[in-house]
Amino acid sequence: MTTNVSGESDSDLDSAPDRDPGAADEPDPATATAPTSATAPADTPLAVSCAGLRYAFGETTAVDGLDLSVADGEVFGLLGPNGAGKTTAIRCITTLLPVPSGMVRVFGHDAARERMPVRRLLGYVPQQLSADAGLTGRENVALFARVFDVPRHERAERVQQALTAVDLTEAADRLAKTYSGGMVRRLELAQALVSAPRLLILDEPTIGLDPIARTNVWEHINAVREATGMTVLVTTHYMDEADQYCDRVALMHRGRIRALGTPEELRSGLRERLGGEGPLPTLEDVFRVVAGSGLDDQGDFRDVRSTRRTATRVG
Repeated sequence: MTTNVSGESDSDLDSAPDRDPGAADEPDPATATAPTSATAPADTPLAVSCAGLRYAFGETTAVDGLDLSVADGEVFGLLGPNGAGKTTAIRCITTLLPVPSGMVRVFGHDAARERMPVRRLLGYVPQQLSADAGLTGRENVALFARVFDVPRHERAERVQQALTAVDLTEAADRLAKTYSGGMVRRLELAQALVSAPRLLILDEPTIGLDPIARTNVWEHINAVREATGMTVLVTTHYMDEADQYCDRVALMHRGRIRALGTPEELRSGLRERLGGEGPLPTLEDVFRVVAGSGLDDQGDFRDVRSTRRTATRVG
């Protein structure tokens, strides 16, 4: 049996946690810096729609009445401190966590009743590394082509196209364990792209990478997006990435969306709250206002351990 690059073999999803179907409270207006219902512009086709999404792990509510709309073709950033509920929301959207019917739709398909049609529309790069160290880059991508049910007669061409899109053609036949951190992330991007998804979901895609590798990963994401028109939903802790690459962002804290808008709108909104004078605040300033100090709400021990492991192994 081969091991993956991260060395992780256990899933956080071995057992389905309890759900709390109760209604969510309204967000605290003291922390909100913009409208908190993350709705796409009117008359825009939706790639993702969440209505009152709520998910609990036992007595701990991870997502608390989330209303979210992502427009077809946009790059949407879901930001927030560890423990804010971002990854749980992503796992609900990707059907990795079960939700009641009507709460999540992907291009009109109900994530509860139409799980396979939803999965066929998705490409997913999780925060935990998913590439297999004992396989070559080409073999890793080919494996995902089979998993995503790419027709047999198209697989070789699709695999080559995905490798070319992320500039891994020359390294395709090397073992993944010989790749640098940036190459591993690009390989995982190729794995997600091999099925030609309409929606690409990225959970902390550049965690642990140096600035040059981070830029390189985003350049490949944008090149594929421009060529295909696909929608991108991304979580990240890097405010500069969200500011530069996202069309709109939503800031989550304690399971709820506290602020929503374009990066420019959020920065301008904060300056108005501060009196309208001085330099334009950064998106990180907005993040600090929404999340507070954040030091006491940075997830549990497992969150911190998981993030540090991923950063160490990629870097």
